[in-house]
Amino acid sequence: MTRNSAEILAKWIGEAKRIVFFGGAGTSTESGIPDFRSAGGLYESGQNEFPFSPEEMLSSDFFYRHTETFYRFYRRKMIYSDAQPNPMHLLLADLEHEGRLSTVITQNIDGLHQKAGSRRVLEVHGSVLRNTCLSCGEEYGLDAVMGSEDIPLCSRCGGMLKPNVVLYGEMLDSNVLEASVRAIEEADLMLVGGTSLTVQPAASLVGMFTGGRLALLNRTPTPYDSHADLLVTEPMGEVAQQVRHLLGYK
Repeated sequence: MTRNSAEILAKWIGEAKRIVFFGGAGTSTESGIPDFRSAGGLYESGQNEFPFSPEEMLSSDFFYRHTETFYRFYRRKMIYSDAQPNPMHLLLADLEHEGRLSTVITQNIDGLHQKAGSRRVLEVHGSVLRNTCLSCGEEYGLDAVMGSEDIPLCSRCGGMLKPNVVLYGEMLDSNVLEASVRAIEEADLMLVGGTSLTVQPAASLVGMFTGGRLALLNRTPTPYDSHADLLVTEPMGEVAQQVRHLLGYK
């Protein structure tokens, strides 16, 4: 990212009144959480250890048919409880605190936006931090999953716990999608970061943005590049660090 690009982005942020951020796996890779298909990512590492593809193991059908294997994969490859927010997470939290950013919409399930201090976060694919008993509906945190060696069970009724993440074959939460659409339609600056914009229906949310400027931060090309007013292909953490400096954030 050139200094000029950083200055443009910082200028747009300073002029905006209602910023919305839409992010994917690339938002968290600099926090040590691998994305799905890059070299050394979830897909490659998962195939080396398990006889099923990650897509199959992260499906609703697999969860119910092979629950023990699901949780073994889930704990090994989907949980990064020691990960810390990177400069992009911190920039977004700063912007929310200042009243410029209205909403973070994320495809990630790691909870790092909240860890950085963001409060208005819409999690399109759910979160590893929340788990529900399928029998009585009791809610549990991540400790209930990580503290069990096999299938985590409800301490109240003994029922099986299920992570509140959207598995393949499940529907996205309509309330989250509706709130995301409203936030995008009301925004005057949309920042899109760390996503290939190929996963539907979440990626189609970007097409709902019709007002103001669109800045797209991604290492590789996306189907929406031609619609962006600014394209940035450098690492998001570096981008955010420069912008935070230009905006006077510490």
